[in-house]
Amino acid sequence: QVQLVESGGDLVQAGGSLRLSCTAYGDIFSIDKLGWYRQAPGKERELVALITSDGTQTYADSVKGRFSISRDNAKNTAYLQMNSLKPHDTAVYYCNADLQINFVGGRRAQNYWGQGTHVTVSS
Repeated sequence: QVQLVESGGDLVQAGGSLRLSCTAYGDIFSIDKLGWYRQAPGKERELVALITSDGTQTYADSVKGRFSISRDNAKNTAYLQMNSLKPHDTAVYYCNADLQINFVGGRRAQNYWGQGTHVTVSS
């Protein structure tokens, strides 16, 4: 069974840092595009950061200069380093990835979401 599992969410004071991890488990050939999204209470889910298979990174304006996305292809894991955290960064953070999945007879592309990890930034 293929799944994405996030970890690293926590309660932190404003100005602090956290590193989120997202690991893909299962019979995976490769990870293509991978993104971190977040959803605050009462708000829509929004893209925070994206990294492509060639390492190209994209960030939401609200996190530029504070957050950094990276990936370790050997571990099927991506990270979101979050520095200078602010109360408005409080949200559930989700990992989303386009995976190349192995199955009997071939390979297919499929999109997956993780279950989310909670980040709370206190003022």
